[in-house]
Parts: sequence; C-alpha cells; structure tokens
Amino acid sequence: MPPKKLLVFFSIFLLNFSFVLSNNMNFDFTSFNLRNITLLGDSYLRNGVIGLTRELGVPASSSGSLIYNNPVPFFDQETNTTASFTSRFSFSINNVNPSSFGDGLAFFISPDNQILGSAGGCLGLVNSSQLTKNKFVAIEFDTRLDPHFDDPDENHIGLDIDSLESIKTADPILQGIDLKSGNVITAWIDYKNDLRMLKVFMSYSNLKPVTPLLKVNIDLSGYLKGNMYVGFSASTEGSTELHMIQSWSFQTSGFRPVRPKLHPHNVSDSSVVVETDFPTSNSTNKHHNKIGLGLGIAGPAFFCVVLAVFGYISIKKWKNMRTGICLRADLVPGPREFSYRELRSATRGFHSNRILGRGAFGNVYKAYFASSGSVAAVKRSKHSHEGKTEFLAELSIIACLRHKNLVQLLGWCAEKGELLLVYEYMPNGSLDRMLYQDSENGVLLSWYHRLNIVVGLASALTYLHQECEQQVIHRDIKASNIMLDANFNARLESSFTLTAGTMGYLAPEYLQYGTATEKTDVFSYGVVVLEVACGRRPIERETEGHKMVNLVDWVWGLYAEGRIIEAADKRLNGAFNEDEMKRLLLVGLSCANPDSSARPSMRRVFQILNNEAEPLVVPKLKPCLTFSSVSLTLEDIVSEDEESD
Repeated sequence: MPPKKLLVFFSIFLLNFSFVLSNNMNFDFTSFNLRNITLLGDSYLRNGVIGLTRELGVPASSSGSLIYNNPVPFFDQETNTTASFTSRFSFSINNVNPSSFGDGLAFFISPDNQILGSAGGCLGLVNSSQLTKNKFVAIEFDTRLDPHFDDPDENHIGLDIDSLESIKTADPILQGIDLKSGNVITAWIDYKNDLRMLKVFMSYSNLKPVTPLLKVNIDLSGYLKGNMYVGFSASTEGSTELHMIQSWSFQTSGFRPVRPKLHPHNVSDSSVVVETDFPTSNSTNKHHNKIGLGLGIAGPAFFCVVLAVFGYISIKKWKNMRTGICLRADLVPGPREFSYRELRSATRGFHSNRILGRGAFGNVYKAYFASSGSVAAVKRSKHSHEGKTEFLAELSIIACLRHKNLVQLLGWCAEKGELLLVYEYMPNGSLDRMLYQDSENGVLLSWYHRLNIVVGLASALTYLHQECEQQVIHRDIKASNIMLDANFNARLESSFTLTAGTMGYLAPEYLQYGTATEKTDVFSYGVVVLEVACGRRPIERETEGHKMVNLVDWVWGLYAEGRIIEAADKRLNGAFNEDEMKRLLLVGLSCANPDSSARPSMRRVFQILNNEAEPLVVPKLKPCLTFSSVSLTLEDIVSEDEESD
C-alpha cells in the first residue's frame, strides 16, 4: 500500500475511534468531590457524601439539588438516534425525628442546569408558583402522601414527566424496602430506547434484582432532545428528613458511529468509505499478505511513536514544573499554572500603576492578557516562605472551592522564589472602598445591594463551614476582603495560613487564646454586618476628641436604650425597610456576641436573613466576659496595631 493510502487508513481509523468515544458518555462517583458537580440550594458535601437537604428544626423547610456539570448528549442528529441510558446510585433517607418525615428525593434529566424547585411536595423539582415551568424526566422516591399530586401513599416511587403527577407508581414495600428506613438503598434506572422500555430496580444490597420494581412502556425520545443535564433533587417541609447520595454512576449507550467512506469525487463528504477491489489470484493474495504483515508492524509502530512523542512532551513539561516551587501534583484541574513571564507581562512588570490594593498577602495587580483579551487580579506574595508547606497545602484546598459568592481562583505561579495567585477580576473593587468612598464622587450602596451583600456572604460562609468536603475557617473576614462583582454581589476572597486576622474584627476568645474556629468567623461576619448597616468602621475615633469608639459597643448601647434604628447609615436618608434594618442590626449583634456559645451558626444566620427561621433573642445589655490574663484597653490594642503597620 502506498504511504499516502497508509496514512489515510490510519487517519480514518483514528477518526472512527475518537468518534465512537465521543458519542456515548459515562461517569462513576464511588464518592463525591466538587470537581464535576454543582450543588444548589441547601445541598452540601461532607466526607464524600452529598446531602440534599439539611438537618433543620421543625417546622423549617429545605430543598437542594446535585447536578453533574457536563451536559449529556441524548440525541444524535446524524443518525436520528436517541440514547439509551442506565444510572445506578446508592442513597439513604433518614429522619432525626421518627415522627417527622417527607417529602422525598428524585433523580432527574433536564435541559436546565440550574433546576432548583420549592420545598415540600415539589421535591425540589418545580416551583410551587410555576408548577409547569421546569421540564424534566424524573424518577421520584416519595415519602409523603400529597393529595395535590395524586400520591398513592407515603412510600412510593414513580415516573414523572414535566409534572409531579406520576405517570405510573410502584410500592417498594412489595420488595421489602422502606424508603424511610435510614438504610442505604441502591437503585438502578434503565431505559432502552429500542424497546421503548423504562425499568427501576431497588435493593438493600449491591446485587441488582432480577425483577424490576417499576416497569413502564414509554417512548422518551420526544423528551430527551439534544444535550441534557442529570442530577438529583430533594425537599422537606416542616420535617427533619435527610436525603443522602452515597455514590452514583451513569452511562448512555446506543449511538452508532457514522462509518466514513472515501468518495473519489467529493472529498468534503462527511461520510467516507474505503472502496477497494480485491483480486483473487494467488500472487495478489501473497501481495496482500505482505500488506497485512506490513500493517501489523506499522500499526503498533505508529502508536509507539505517538506514545513516545507524548511521553517526551510530558517529561519536558514535568521538568519545567520542577524548576519552580513544587506544588502538589493533585492540585485541582480547574486552576491552571501560569508562567512567571506571562504574569509579569500581563501586569507590565508589576508596575505600580497596576496596583489594585495591598493586603496581608501582598500587593494585588490588575493583569491584562493580550492573547485572550481577559482581565484578572494577581496577588503577589511579599512573604518569605518558611511556611511554604502549610501555604501549599491550604492552596490545594482553596483550589477545590466552588461557590457563587467566593472569588474564584483561576490559577497560580510558583517561580523565582515567589508565589502568585490569579483570581477573577472584580470591577467594583472591595466592599470597604465602596462603603466608605465619598458619596458625592462615587456610588452609594443602596439598601437592596447591602442586604444582598450580607446574604451572599452568609451563603459563602455556610458553604465553607458546613458544606465543603473539608471544613474551611476563613480567619480574616473583613470589608476589604469582600469583593463586589459587576452586579454588586458579594464575593469573599480566600484566606491563607499566613493570615492572622485584623483588629476590630477579632473575637474576644481569639485575642485571648489565638485559636480560630467557626464561631470566630461568625463574630467577624457580625462586625461586617454592622458596618454595612451603619456605614461605620469597626473602630473609629470620635469626631470630637481622641476617644476610640467600638462599633459593636455603640450599636449595643443604642439597642439597650430602644433606639437601635438610629444606628442606620445616615447617608441612606431613610431609604430602607425599617423592619429589615432592625433584623439586620440584631443579626449583627447576635453574631458579635462576646460569648461564643451564644453566637448562631452561619447556616442559622442564612436562614434568618431569608425569613426561614426566627431571629435569636439578643440580650439588652452586652454580655461581659472575663479572662484569666490581663486584658488590654481598646486604645492599647489600636495603638499596637498601628505601630505594627
């Protein structure tokens, strides 16, 4: 065979091979991390398990979703084929209070990757005010009888299409399965498009039963169009039911590759077939045997060459990485490694006119990448790196964080003895600059934006404290570490081991013992809340005289006198809802309580701000705490802090 034809042969082979791989999709989570999934609503990740609803006190409600990030192709236009699919997952439904149960969970397929419905009987699939808005194919695992959706009982599964009124239901008790038992249950959902058949199997073990629990003759090709998203949702209403997803695998099948054919008159034809006449003479057969032998040798040789080239490139890249500081090899695939040269060019040699701000970590520069036309913020460490091990260990954790109210880490660089971090660029800068700038020359944050900021920050801290695979204590929550995106949404910046906190935001027990906990973060959050509501810094000097005024003490004093509303930022000129302002100020005081045991969790704060839980009772007089060692006055602390700067 001539070299050109041999090359065509291998090209066609590789094209066919890649085509087959690209059509059918599969993934398998034996345990979960945050790399390929999105969590919405109240869902959270803990110890490799996804919780879809939270442990709340009755009569609170909860709903949450888990969605696989990548869309799944269910329809192939080339062959007009709808995919078959199978999904296997293990879950448990448990009740903290045995007498409190409902409402259940659902596996769904939807064109929407932001599907998060209402709590209660809506199973997190639909909104109670717009029951027909969301489109989906779902298998529900229902633990409450809801007459509104024509439920048969409080322990059933069902097939739902664009509605929570099931097309067909089945009772798991028939196979000895109680959905609310708290035991781990494994479910298999199989759909065969050629048979127009959907089956659901369930078992307490990992062995798939022979007989399906639910069997439905149905054609889903009209609903599985194009790319769709797969996931789970769950909800509760006035109950303590917990819905946990332990593991999950999913795969599609049934797509047949379009066989390429070589057409002599139309080389642009997308389908190519190699047409060859094979003579039957012995001499020709021998010739073909030689060709076959040649292909048998050339084929493996070709792939060996490819592997060798790939190996060479990989080793070269590995050696280049080793020339810098050795970052952990398992750092999340999302953030990329930038070269020092690339960041130096993007910041014009770290020019002073590119400085956006200065912090404990170092200077922050505005970076413009000419190749992509994108803008980012680059933090350049000013520290020597004796604590490099702790820093890099924490960087690997921060790289895993994904939340809409966190500033996203885009990449890193570890060269020339420096550590540089690349973050999203926030066009509205930091909260403190926006909050304290001259209102005549800048933008005054409206009451709507202020509420949105504190709610977003509460959501981010709830995620860090209780929903991450590994809990993160921020340690330096303050207005200058809260960035504002183009829509004035709060985006909390990540903190590192090097950070020791900032005076005015530090909890009393942290000043005394130097130990950071969830509750020290809550205290700092409370100070920020009061800043946002009052438009005053945590520590200020009086207008007349030199006495220092602590914001928490000042607001608590007004509260004790029944005049807490007077703490509101005067620049708002009364343009706020008075009840909302009072609630926000009381949230700030309850978080900034000197007694750490009396402070709420961030989850509770988030619920209060969303009117999902009652506010805590705040004592009229600020509690006093005493420590064994000598305590410093406010003036002493501030003067020491100023000298250290």
